[in-house]
Amino acid sequence: MRRTRKTQETTVLPAQATHAGGGQDLSWASPPAQQWAPGSQPSALDTSARTAALAPEEIVVRVRRHGRHLTAPVVVMFVVAGLGGFCIGSFPELWMNLAAGAVALLLLAFAAIAPILGWLARRAVVTTRRVIVHHGFFVRHRTEVSLARVREVRSKQNPVQRLWGSGDIDLYVGAEATRIPDAPGLKALHAALQELSERSYDEQVRASGYAGGFMGGPVR
Repeated sequence: MRRTRKTQETTVLPAQATHAGGGQDLSWASPPAQQWAPGSQPSALDTSARTAALAPEEIVVRVRRHGRHLTAPVVVMFVVAGLGGFCIGSFPELWMNLAAGAVALLLLAFAAIAPILGWLARRAVVTTRRVIVHHGFFVRHRTEVSLARVREVRSKQNPVQRLWGSGDIDLYVGAEATRIPDAPGLKALHAALQELSERSYDEQVRASGYAGGFMGGPVR
């Protein structure tokens, strides 16, 4: 730290790299001196932008559709299993028992197992920088939306969703929208996405200003 006598301005000297004696190389702690404009020093805006750019991406929440969608498949599974165990083997003819078993397997496959797998195959991951939507079981699809580009966050609830506190969330980037369907905890998730979107946009603006100051001098 050094303090000039005329302006009383406090300036932080850049960290120097240590190349001898087994010390740590701290050259990453500050930009090289020749990259700054002559007579200029990094401002607080530059420092905050650089810190934001180096901040690691963190997962905020993982969401799937509301768990009530599993109610019907689970009920079907128990009913088919109970009726199948009671009926299969009770018919006088072998083909009748085989037919009953085939019907039970088809009901389990299409009315119970398939909806459960479909529920598991679709999820949304919200991080501090983007929203990633996965869907598809055999063929996986992945959609990414940068939170810095999101200009509007909308939510919608039908009467059933309102009873369970869930709803659909649409993230608008221009005229296109990416939907998180029937997300639980709609109000909290909507508020979190709105805050993350605004924060990510502000960080992008600061990073752009930092880049301009990095190449041409401090940002005014």
